[in-house]
Amino acid sequence: SFADKADRLGITRSDYMLNNNNNAASGDDDGAKYEIKQVELNTIAASFAGLSTRVANLHRQLVGRFGPDVAEFLDVNRQAVVPGSTTGQVPINPALEKLPLAFHTAHKQYKQRFNDDNGAGDKKKDIVVLMVVQEGETNTVDQRMLEFALWENHAIPVVRMSLTKLFHNARVDQETGALLVKTDNDDDDNDATTEVEVSIVYFRAGYAPTDYPDGYNDGKEWLARERIENSRATKCPTLGYHLAGTKKVQQELARPGTLERFFSGNDEVESVGGMRGAFAGLYSLAQADATKEDMDAVRDVLNGNFGSYVLKPQREGGGYNFYGQDLLEKVRKNIIHSNNDDGGGGDFTLGEELAELILMQRLFPPQQKAILLRGGQVEGTGDTISELGCFGGILVAADGTVLHNEFCGFLLRTKFSNVDEGGVASGFATLSSPYLCE
Repeated sequence: SFADKADRLGITRSDYMLNNNNNAASGDDDGAKYEIKQVELNTIAASFAGLSTRVANLHRQLVGRFGPDVAEFLDVNRQAVVPGSTTGQVPINPALEKLPLAFHTAHKQYKQRFNDDNGAGDKKKDIVVLMVVQEGETNTVDQRMLEFALWENHAIPVVRMSLTKLFHNARVDQETGALLVKTDNDDDDNDATTEVEVSIVYFRAGYAPTDYPDGYNDGKEWLARERIENSRATKCPTLGYHLAGTKKVQQELARPGTLERFFSGNDEVESVGGMRGAFAGLYSLAQADATKEDMDAVRDVLNGNFGSYVLKPQREGGGYNFYGQDLLEKVRKNIIHSNNDDGGGGDFTLGEELAELILMQRLFPPQQKAILLRGGQVEGTGDTISELGCFGGILVAADGTVLHNEFCGFLLRTKFSNVDEGGVASGFATLSSPYLCE
């Protein structure tokens, strides 16, 4: 099929927190030794690469310009994580250079492979990157920054369109497999239109049920997605990469012996140990594959230690997790006891609804002082916690050859320590910058 010819582009963001294993839910940071732990891997619509570069530039300028005024503030926060540290700096964020470079590499690869199929002379079509966006998109500034960088750095044009509009405006050439899009957004096929060829489909939408308002199987958005997937255009992400970012896959990768399937060389043993050391505790809630360790974690929740866990669905965007008492009630309502004991001591079976979620060890990062702004106004001051995201770009050819694989910058999100969820677009956190200490 045409899809078999397509290259695969991944623009990912792996999110991490420092975790205090010593004091856990007590909230006591004194004498804590922190380890870095992965929160999740985002493989679709990994956002804020553009805005995070501007925030880093702002903070670097402010620290340099007003160093004496913020010295005490910075020192208190340094000592919370790196006792004895005396200096530090805000690093340069290369996201708006590195991510466009990954797109450029994929775009160039596509043109080299399929240039002969693009026509000649006046019939030759422009080749563009298609950014699939949500109707009524609110995160346009961050998206536009990447779009502008693609043009300024590599002269690659970007066309933005929703799945709803693509149902009317996109088609696949049945001879070549090329994905062709009408750029005037006109639904009338009888009108004169400008048609361009798509080298890369960059999904900034398509991950939420609300992105398919017309329903599944025969809905407009679903059929548009199917049409795109059946083309030879490079997908970012592919369906496989999209599914690889689900919490269930993350949990399965943490199983003993799983990483060894992918890193089996004698010289890779140390790397496997390092990667596994960054995994938090991850537990299946599917009765079909739950191990004794998974069931023990559920039993720990039922016995009152629910504050040490987070219940996560297969969703993106923030605001869908279960914490604390809500977590406990969700688990209690969806287990079936094999005896009259309704506590945590008896045997039980996991209900079907729990299979849609995973249970994850809750992380307890250091609390640091911060002033948070939202909409140009001070939202508040106080104790906060932060989450670091690391962007990556990977291009894999249709035959499996890795053509590009590079770290592409960072994102830091900060929220008040009493807030459970962490999404910026969903209103729980604010953009910030890391401060590297020596």
